[in-house]
Amino acid sequence: MIETSTLWTVIILLGIGSFGLRFVFTGLVGERAMPDWLLRHLRYTAVAILPALVAPQVVWPAATDGAFDIPRATAAAVTLAVGLLTKNVLMAVLSGAATLYGLLYLLG
Repeated sequence: MIETSTLWTVIILLGIGSFGLRFVFTGLVGERAMPDWLLRHLRYTAVAILPALVAPQVVWPAATDGAFDIPRATAAAVTLAVGLLTKNVLMAVLSGAATLYGLLYLLG
């Protein structure tokens, strides 16, 4: 178990770091126009967050103690395929969720 002082030190440092990153964009650069190349790259930030959150749960699922799991891998593949074909995030997420729960139910 982590010590209380270490935990609070990490929480405070992460809070300061998070504030610092946000302040750089809003406080220091907020009134200036950003270059087009930076704005183009910032558009992809939101798109990268969901796969970054989901990928560890597909590759090393905690539910199976890190062992490969066919329902999770299949659900990820279905989500990717539906997202690429329809360009609809909601449809992709719902189809992936239905695939995951359906396969978990069928395979036990």
